[in-house]
Amino acid sequence: MTDRQHPIGSGFTPASTADEVLAGVDLTGRNVVITGGHAGIGHEATRALAARGASVTVGARNPDRALEAVAGIEGVQAGRLDLADAASVDAFADRWNASGRPLHALINCAGVPAPAQREVDDRGYEVQFAVNHLGHFQLTLALRPALLAADGARVVNVTSGAHRYSTIRWDDPHFASGDYAPHTAYAQSKCANVLFAVALDNRWAADGIRGYAAHPGIVVGTALNSAAGDEGLRAAGLIDEAGRPVIDPAVGKKTARQGAATIVFGAASPLLADIGGVYLKDSEVAPLDDEQRPVTPDSIPSDAASHSLDPQSARRLWELSGRLLGA
Repeated sequence: MTDRQHPIGSGFTPASTADEVLAGVDLTGRNVVITGGHAGIGHEATRALAARGASVTVGARNPDRALEAVAGIEGVQAGRLDLADAASVDAFADRWNASGRPLHALINCAGVPAPAQREVDDRGYEVQFAVNHLGHFQLTLALRPALLAADGARVVNVTSGAHRYSTIRWDDPHFASGDYAPHTAYAQSKCANVLFAVALDNRWAADGIRGYAAHPGIVVGTALNSAAGDEGLRAAGLIDEAGRPVIDPAVGKKTARQGAATIVFGAASPLLADIGGVYLKDSEVAPLDDEQRPVTPDSIPSDAASHSLDPQSARRLWELSGRLLGA
């Protein structure tokens, strides 16, 4: 799998925006579902895709609030979707499949910030793994008929450079043993996002469905990053003393429009027509980098780690996820 994981010369840079990535791309007649597409980088991805003609459906726990957030963006609708509630996920997919609409791109963007203490859903599953991975896994499998009907579809899992800092805890993915570390749990869920993209591409590419994992960079102002608080953001070099965001795309600190660029690159760029099962960053296929380096305000390692691209681990995660969902 890692033989695909190398830059392809996209021509884009860390500072490229979603609009620049989609310049000249006609998405008229294309249907897109994006979870959490009403806030932060999800909102920017929704706006940019709709601006190129796509019909975008936002999956949100509160669809009325989501519609308020995207008011004024033509071609956008919303549907109720709670990724922590298996019945809600199935209901969303059932409604879409019953509509008969093909689905050309599914963007699994929503996520939960790391809680201070271990939290679980109604099934007893650790909340970050349950929402960031399992909910999207369930949604993707349930929408497979619509993805097949598109005769060429893409699934984009929004991940993070944090995938580098954890593998899957195969014997205890929900941290039931009592050694809960919120940031390790987040990293595990982001590693799962990448492995899921690899497994999906291996299984479904022959049917015309390709999988990608997209790292948007660090965007101050999103719910995930704001949860750190001003003190944490300042220590990480993400805001200055006055509380203003520090924008430095070269080291991964981006605006929302720059962060959304890699997401829409995965969802719609023709440059990826014959490539799948890869980890993207900076609107490009990221290089491999297994060197363990600390995160500092001036250095945020986020290239692809080979453990997240391992096909055996990807297959194992798919099987584990199916068991956890009772499939």
